[in-house]
Amino acid sequence: MKWVTRARPKVDRVACPWLITRFLDPGAEILYVPADQVAAVAEREGATAFDVPGALLGHHGGECSFDAFLHHYGLAERDPALARLALIVRGADTPAHDLTPQSRGLLAIAEGFHAAYPDDQALLAAELPVYDALYAWCRQQA
Repeated sequence: MKWVTRARPKVDRVACPWLITRFLDPGAEILYVPADQVAAVAEREGATAFDVPGALLGHHGGECSFDAFLHHYGLAERDPALARLALIVRGADTPAHDLTPQSRGLLAIAEGFHAAYPDDQALLAAELPVYDALYAWCRQQA
């Protein structure tokens, strides 16, 4: 399946593909496109849009797109570590940076990857292991 979002990812647009590929769609193709092209690419490619204004799998209230995925697919109820990870991601991706002690650190890591990788697919590939490690830590805490 194809999933599409805005180019130049930071927190949510890496966390969501991590969640997609690890828990929903291991063969997922993640497309990063200019913001003004997300809807057209979603239509043309039959892709699911996420982390764009108005998307079902987007920000709602104080929650980020990662939260929307957990709610929509019922993942947090099945895996408490994902619920813990969602708090960290939400704090890093929204103005609530002090939501967890780890949120500011995740934001700093995301900004570092963003600066180091001008290619979005290379950034995604390089940063996914960060979420694997963070999820493993969350599992130990649960």
